[in-house]
Amino acid sequence: EIVAHASNVSSLVLGKASGRLLATGGDDCRVNLWSINKPNCIMSLTGHTSPVESVRLNTPEELIVAGSQSGSIRVWDLEAAKILRTLMGHKANICSLDFHPYGEFVASGSQDTNIKLWDIRRKGCVFRYRGHSQAVRCLRFSPDGKWLASAADDHTVKLWDLTAGKMMSEFPGHTGPVNVVEFHPNEYLLASGSSDRTIRFWDLEKFQVVSCIEGEPGPVRSILFNPDGCCLYSGCQDSLRVYGWEPERCFDVVLVHWGKVADLAICNDQLIGVAFSQSNVSSYVVDLTRVTRTGTVARDPVQDSRPPAQQPPHPSAPLRRIYERPSTACSKPQRVKQNSESERRSPSSEDDRDERESRAEIQNAEDYNEIFQPKNSISRTPPRRSEPFPAPPEDDMATAKEAAKPSPATDAQFSVPNVCPGGAGTLEVLSRPPVITSTPAPKAEPAIFPATRNEPIGLKASNFLPAVKIPQQAELVDEDAMSQIRKGHDTMCVVLTSRHKNLDTVRGVWTTGDIKTSVDSAVAINDLSVVVDLLNIVNQKASLWKLDLCTTVLPQIEKLLQSKYESYVQTGCTSLKLILQRFLPLITDILAAPPSVGVDISREERLHKCRLCYKQLKSISSLVKSKSGLSGRHGSAFRELHLLMASLD
Repeated sequence: EIVAHASNVSSLVLGKASGRLLATGGDDCRVNLWSINKPNCIMSLTGHTSPVESVRLNTPEELIVAGSQSGSIRVWDLEAAKILRTLMGHKANICSLDFHPYGEFVASGSQDTNIKLWDIRRKGCVFRYRGHSQAVRCLRFSPDGKWLASAADDHTVKLWDLTAGKMMSEFPGHTGPVNVVEFHPNEYLLASGSSDRTIRFWDLEKFQVVSCIEGEPGPVRSILFNPDGCCLYSGCQDSLRVYGWEPERCFDVVLVHWGKVADLAICNDQLIGVAFSQSNVSSYVVDLTRVTRTGTVARDPVQDSRPPAQQPPHPSAPLRRIYERPSTACSKPQRVKQNSESERRSPSSEDDRDERESRAEIQNAEDYNEIFQPKNSISRTPPRRSEPFPAPPEDDMATAKEAAKPSPATDAQFSVPNVCPGGAGTLEVLSRPPVITSTPAPKAEPAIFPATRNEPIGLKASNFLPAVKIPQQAELVDEDAMSQIRKGHDTMCVVLTSRHKNLDTVRGVWTTGDIKTSVDSAVAINDLSVVVDLLNIVNQKASLWKLDLCTTVLPQIEKLLQSKYESYVQTGCTSLKLILQRFLPLITDILAAPPSVGVDISREERLHKCRLCYKQLKSISSLVKSKSGLSGRHGSAFRELHLLMASLD
């Protein structure tokens, strides 16, 4: 046991990526970060004025969100060691939190029975979901980011469609509060654990129960699917159970004296479990290579000594539908990045107050620098992999004695990392392998021209400078030098003059006509730079957008999204987002409406425009989906657009 807070621990979470980073929230209003198997706290985050009821790390373990008893939510950037956002809106304590798989949104569930989806970049609530009648205890996003599952004290599990902003299905059946839900990593399958000592598996295509496992030794508080989806782990009272669901069966039971385990994570074929009691936190490790995950039913050493019932042979279950994840070129989802320090925070006085009240106290600078700071630099070596926890001494001796014969799966299946009183485990940080340098390859012209750059692209300074004098060559005269310096200048002047003339034409049309006419004139010029300049103005005032304007702009947006210039892509993404937010619900409603009786010319015109916009949006949707795996700001923008366009599929 290790002391994690000055007062009682009220919540904790393990980093799922590494299985080493641990975050704890306490009644002392602090959020502390630890590394398992090290004695000192890495960082302590302050700012909450009431006990921290829920904490959650994002997938790359670079952001952390914490909800308090007062209903406030705070998001910290662990790399920058500072507060990122404060989100207010709930009227009671925060019971559950979860990051969207792409890290741009946070879902929160509260004692006030509401679920809210927050945009952490813009500090705003995107949707509010109502339907539960009691506290929402657990929230989980689906692997593809389109659904949100919620579990509550009202004995129900609900599935929400993020794009439509409404409930897809409700799963009744539990007779007690539902404490935890978990999506299958690949298939359309959902598992839920309840205080009624049952685990239920739900088919997300047919929206019906697949199987139900009963007879747990206590309330189910923590469950986790194996990364390949072959089985489900359940953290029970003083034991770990391994389950299958078609048919329902228990593959193995491992005795682990962890009491009431609070969270589970898997890394390097080891399952890490953490539990807390009052101000103490304990960590445990189970070697999964010695645990039965498929095959016959296991005997239960906890409940009785009766022989296991023989399960009838069961044909392999048909494969369910697989989640369609956006293809990514990176090894991990991208974190929300801001361009500059001024964009990291809102300029409001409220955020300034949050900045003063919230602090990130780095208590172990060496561990902090090793864990978080290397992520800011580009690594030219393969990413580090955390090594498995060492086995306890008794396991080593048993292995030496039993080298000639395989040991049973139930012998010494867990080890407890060494911890010392007065601290909590800290993440085991490995030294980086030496970096091997090589002669840099010639710099090629980039496929995307960044919007902000310090040097011209495609221009060579040697073209504007006198040639190197060769002894045999005559001395360069002033006229020749000036001609080389002015090389290309006349061409650039012609381009800029033509662009200025085109913008004057569009401006003249705007002053005499409406916005639609001016956009038509800009499109007729057949110069994307003019379209970009005009859209940058129109995007600043959303009221200028009309349905007929969308029919003209959408084909141009498709061209902008395929441009090699970053500024063009940014403008196209901004315009497309405005159209989706303002007109997509209208378009879908009009297309889904039954035909009217009689002749309505205005309705027919509106229906024609909606059909045209829908066809163009479908064409753009495939392009957005193909680019949603990009890294950086582009990838973040395309993933957000892909989420908004999900209703078109």
